[in-house]
Amino acid sequence: MKNLIGYTIQDLERIAVNYGESSFRGRQIHSFIYNSNFKLRKIDEIKVLPLDFRNKLNKDGFFIGDLTLQQRNVSNDGTLKLLLRTKDNHYIESVGIPSDKRLTVCVSSQVGCPMDCKFCATGKEGLRRSLNASEIINQVLLIQNEMNQKVTNIVFMGMGEPLLNIDQLLISIKSLNEDLKISQRKITVSTVGIPKKIKQLINYSFDRLGKCQYTLAISLHAPNQVIRELIIPSAKTYDIVEMVSDCKEFVNKTGRRVSFEYILLNGINDQISHADQLSKLLKGFQCHVNLIQYNQIKEMPFRKTSDRTISQFQQRLMHNGTNVSFRISRGSDQNAACGQLRQNAEKNNQF
Repeated sequence: MKNLIGYTIQDLERIAVNYGESSFRGRQIHSFIYNSNFKLRKIDEIKVLPLDFRNKLNKDGFFIGDLTLQQRNVSNDGTLKLLLRTKDNHYIESVGIPSDKRLTVCVSSQVGCPMDCKFCATGKEGLRRSLNASEIINQVLLIQNEMNQKVTNIVFMGMGEPLLNIDQLLISIKSLNEDLKISQRKITVSTVGIPKKIKQLINYSFDRLGKCQYTLAISLHAPNQVIRELIIPSAKTYDIVEMVSDCKEFVNKTGRRVSFEYILLNGINDQISHADQLSKLLKGFQCHVNLIQYNQIKEMPFRKTSDRTISQFQQRLMHNGTNVSFRISRGSDQNAACGQLRQNAEKNNQF
């Protein structure tokens, strides 16, 4: 089977020519997939194509999109979360986060995740497989379709570890940039940190994309190695100081700042002393800290930090000269913590 999502416009032109059609028929297919009122449909519905051409494409196994919508949840703040089924009957999650002037899509890069971060619902299930680029792009198109609004921003912060799927990650970024016209500067790649992978990401990006202008976000969540290993077991293979050093290299080579995601966990990483350690760790290069309120999950031992403690932590970082903002969790009333919707559906035998 041949999923047309992810094919470049040049690929689609070649397909058309190979079937004896003019190359502009390939451009019509491209326009249908990416520009036709955000709707993702079937080859048969591309009425501008000759019927014979459509029949041949169908007969030869071409199709548009291989993800099936299983469940949709809309939170009080308008955040949309989709539970999607893959062709091989795995399940992933995607989230659409609307604001006044933009629509951000949080996409998954793997089915499950191998990193086993102790505060994350996705990590409890392990890794099933990595997603291909067409499945990643398909998530964006489905959110666009469901919300009837053009996507402006992409964050690879859903299920999975993007740097363990670098090849498909970069193919999807190229398509999002060239086909959906989403600037690299509006794309964020989030990683928990894998040894040697940040350097590989830099090199591959320049080689394959010609530039590296997206934002790198590190799921840090700790001010020192001891606490990080406590909540992120994989951190044992990647010292926090070495990881920050690799982030400095990213900034030096790309000119783009690095964001550090920091989920505040009550009594574990939210003390003033931790804020001081964090400021010292990140001192001296272009970076930003995103403080995040924890989406509490019943099965997890962690609890939310109080609003007062969050404020004190943020003020201390600002006092220390650390660039910081507080990101309010979206969609928490609809189980929007990563992996939570899928986990709840499994418990209720909805698949």
